Amino acid sequence: MSQLDRAELAQQGALRADGLRAAGVELVALTFVDNSGIARVKAVPVDRLWSAAAWGVGASNSFDFFLATDDIADGTHSRGPVGDLRLHPDLDALVPLAAQPGWAWAPVWRYDQEGVPHPQDARALAAAATARLAELGYNARTAFEIEWVVTAADAPGDPRSATAGPAYGYARLSSQARYLRTLVSTLAAQGVAVEQIHPEYAAGQFEVSVAAGDPVRAADVAVLTRETIRTVSEQHGLRASFTPKFAPDGVGNGGHVHLSLWDGDRNLCAGGDRRFGLTETAEAFGAGILSRLPALLAIGAPSVISYLRLEPHHWAGVFRAWGLENREAPLRLVQGPAGQRDRAANFEVKCFDLTANPYLVVAALIFAGLAGVAGRESLPEPVDVDPGTLPSAERLPVSLAEAVAAFEADPALTSAFGAELATTLMDVRRGELDRLGALPPEELCAVMRYLH
Repeated sequence: MSQLDRAELAQQGALRADGLRAAGVELVALTFVDNSGIARVKAVPVDRLWSAAAWGVGASNSFDFFLATDDIADGTHSRGPVGDLRLHPDLDALVPLAAQPGWAWAPVWRYDQEGVPHPQDARALAAAATARLAELGYNARTAFEIEWVVTAADAPGDPRSATAGPAYGYARLSSQARYLRTLVSTLAAQGVAVEQIHPEYAAGQFEVSVAAGDPVRAADVAVLTRETIRTVSEQHGLRASFTPKFAPDGVGNGGHVHLSLWDGDRNLCAGGDRRFGLTETAEAFGAGILSRLPALLAIGAPSVISYLRLEPHHWAGVFRAWGLENREAPLRLVQGPAGQRDRAANFEVKCFDLTANPYLVVAALIFAGLAGVAGRESLPEPVDVDPGTLPSAERLPVSLAEAVAAFEADPALTSAFGAELATTLMDVRRGELDRLGALPPEELCAVMRYLH
């Protein structure tokens, strides 16, 4: 949204409200994701949707400085308790919630009281990155993989209380078949196209993959999918955890991102004359991401607990490397089956997790990729073994502090994010380091287990 046509927004809001009322909706949840990766919410009665669309719903500027623990960090651009922002629902993304009768959901744009876009609106940054792609003649198709652990509600510390059986085993699926069926049908009713769902490696762990789409839509779907998982889990006597590390000695939950670059209807990740069918532009785009992975971790692995997950030989991607179908590389080229590669080929970023704000993630990946295209960057030699077995392997940051330093030293990302957002993000990261950085792993896992 570049400017507010309040009369038009009011009219469209009233029309959408009529349709929602006919579907039995009484309340609309309005969400934004803050700089610590938490989805924050305000809600309005459906009869006030027209007003929320035109005039917004008030929210404090201080949300930009919230930590996942609800502590409020200090920062260069903090105004403390002073100031007000307006949350304007994106009516095009409005959807009734199938698991919460009487409710609908919409992500918001954030503006100030004068109708000026808020410089720390992560969703607006994702839209700006997408628009920049379009200006250059490209588009991107993006999707998030969502991993989570379920426990029985009365045994929240033990994933074995909800499922039993081997990793990826049918026994795991069978034990929660009704739950998973309900989850997929609920997502489908909300317009989320599920491509696959399966038990994962860790006890009580599952993963769902959804169809790729526009980057902003992909981030919206990531938010909607996670909140749907949370709701459906509770309705089945389960509790869902999306934390990167449920327990110090366990396998973590990732938030892998799939991204392909397109020129119109042509997938630039296939059919080219570079390695594995990449085009020159797609290779440069991937190279821009690979070369900036240390800085990108401050966006995609933005919490102290993220670095408990980033261990060698755990398919988390902790060494700066790329490869064809190499699940130990942080940048994996997924080709897809022969005969479908012109549609399926994409890059997968494996070192990110679900403490990240998905809007910031898609924006950062696009800006990093475009910096690679602008600089005509090339990918190094691909790695076809576990990169951790190579003596020359370059380790990615092993702590949030290292990632913060890398982000602040990267002019492409800090410039693209803008001074206010780039500075505030790192102020929030330092706030988390101050609050959680000294905790032993067991205590850190306990604090973070159900926050995201």
